[in-house]
Amino acid sequence: MEQNELYPIFLKLHNLNVLIVGGGNVGLEKLSFLLKSSPNANVEVVAKEFHLEIKVLAEKHPSITLTRSKFKKKMLKKRHMVIACTDDLKVNKKVYDLARKRYLICNIADTPDLCDYYLGGIVTKGNVKIAISTNGKSPTTAKRLREFFEEVIPEDINQMVENLNEYRKTLKGNFEEKVKRMNEITSSLKNKE
Repeated sequence: MEQNELYPIFLKLHNLNVLIVGGGNVGLEKLSFLLKSSPNANVEVVAKEFHLEIKVLAEKHPSITLTRSKFKKKMLKKRHMVIACTDDLKVNKKVYDLARKRYLICNIADTPDLCDYYLGGIVTKGNVKIAISTNGKSPTTAKRLREFFEEVIPEDINQMVENLNEYRKTLKGNFEEKVKRMNEITSSLKNKE
């Protein structure tokens, strides 16, 4: 049986520099997705033309820069991650090849073989965030799972997280003792009867 071997991480996009190459519908989708989870993400969008909604997002988010230009190799300097989503496969492949030479992680929209990462489904309730991946096989399944988790995770889960964080700060003892105590307190989350 095939297994999802992707490693999930949560990036602080306000500390990183992201480049999106492409200003159309897919560029809008990728930018919107990033901003939904990371509203202060540092993102530059490069394109010859911009979807109107990309312009609106850039006005609302001061950390977004729009650059009206065709892609140039020098645009990859001082970047951490890149997304290419133009309607020209040659441009997307060029972005990928140049990004790989610079050890940048890259996502080429709708081209799984040219992706170092995928943008999966995300559920956010306060400090609780769940990322969902189908290994690039079915974005629709990820969407349905996201909708399911949004319904079943209680809105007040953030209060529980905050309370547990305050309690954790009061615990004495070594690391193992603290972990044991926190496991005891949270065991009711998994033992539904």
